[in-house]
Amino acid sequence: QVQLVESGGGSVQAGGSLTLSCAASGYTNSLPFMAWFRQAPGKEREGVAAISRYGVTRYASSVQGRFTITRDKDKNTGSLQMNSLKPEDTAIYYCAATPQYIARWLVSDEYNSWGQGTQVTVSS
Repeated sequence: QVQLVESGGGSVQAGGSLTLSCAASGYTNSLPFMAWFRQAPGKEREGVAAISRYGVTRYASSVQGRFTITRDKDKNTGSLQMNSLKPEDTAIYYCAATPQYIARWLVSDEYNSWGQGTQVTVSS
């Protein structure tokens, strides 16, 4: 079973930046997919960004151009650089990963390993 640990959440004013990090353990090879999801109060968990082992990325339209997902495939670590943050980005952010090859990169059901979550709060 893959274990994930996130770090880097916090509070920032609108227009500011934050970087989230995720470290995976318990898997000796390069994980095929790593992703970031978020869940705001009263809302469903939504996919934010995903990256494959080969560095191919996908983003939700709401964050395209503002967020950047990266990873070190040899170390199974990942990051989410968040710029131009908006109050609507406020949520708990979760790192996710799977050792399987998946078709729906931003769908939570495709992932079987999750971090504990880190809070991101953006004030106006």
